[in-house]
Amino acid sequence: MSSKEDILARLRKHAIEPVKRPEMTFEPLAYEHPLEQFEKILQVAGASSVRLEAGQDVNEVIRSLYPEARSIASNLPGITCATVNPDLLEDPRELDGTDVAVIRGEFGVLENGMVWVKQQTRYKAVFFISEALVILLDRRRLVNNMHEAYAQPGFDDFGYGCFIAGPSKTADIEQALVIGAHGARAVTVILE
Repeated sequence: MSSKEDILARLRKHAIEPVKRPEMTFEPLAYEHPLEQFEKILQVAGASSVRLEAGQDVNEVIRSLYPEARSIASNLPGITCATVNPDLLEDPRELDGTDVAVIRGEFGVLENGMVWVKQQTRYKAVFFISEALVILLDRRRLVNNMHEAYAQPGFDDFGYGCFIAGPSKTADIEQALVIGAHGARAVTVILE
């Protein structure tokens, strides 16, 4: 018998009996005032939100939020303030220098302020290369928690997708919070 077989035989001899796992029951988080909760947690995550009112032009709202923006990238229909359609570029590196990117979110999560976005542009770099990110989100598409998020129809039907929770940030270096380290320095969710 080899030493390996000897070790495995000893382990089997002293194995303990399997224990039945306890039932996993818990009450998932649910919120009484979804819109207020989402806006509050967005703020905690470092993002801002704007409620688009009836008759308000989303393009005017974007321009008022970012009046100095010269390069606004979006492929969304109706975003007439866009100066660049990222789908028409030959190379994603041409997005370097983008001031604002306007994208669509699929749904928001109340417990953590995250928005699920899936790639609806030619280059996913548009999510991360811009200085500011504007996410258009239907205010009726809010779920309470991550359990509900993972159960959303079409959640696993995408080429690329990610949750975005506020601006890019890290606190790994010198225990100092750095905003905009790996992506947008500002995130605004416009609730339609």
